[in-house]
Amino acid sequence: MDESLSKMTRKELNHYIQTKREAMRRAEMMGVENEYRVLERQVIIAECYLIDLSQIENGKIYKVISQDDHYFKVEYMKGIFVWGFFVNGDEKESAIPVSMLQLPKQVR
Repeated sequence: MDESLSKMTRKELNHYIQTKREAMRRAEMMGVENEYRVLERQVIIAECYLIDLSQIENGKIYKVISQDDHYFKVEYMKGIFVWGFFVNGDEKESAIPVSMLQLPKQVR
C-alpha cells in the first residue's frame, strides 16, 4: 500500500491486516516460508498502530505474545517499539514491536 500505516484509520488497518493474513495462509499452504515470515512481520507492525500506547509502562514486565514463558521488561518506548530486556535473557538491550506485548484488555 502506498499510504503509511501510521496514517491509516482503524478500519483501513484492520483490512490491511486481514489481507496480509489471507496471504499468509496461502503462503503457508504453498510451503513458501520466507514469504510467510515477511507477511507475518508486516502484520505485527500494522497491529502496533491499533494499540493504545498509554497502556505500556516503563519498568514493567510483560509476557511476549505467542512465545511460551518469554517475558520482556520495558525500559522505554520509541515510536512503535519498546526497548528493554528479555527476562532471563542474555542481558543485551533489545527492541520489539509493541504488538508483541500481552497487554491488559487489548483492543485490536
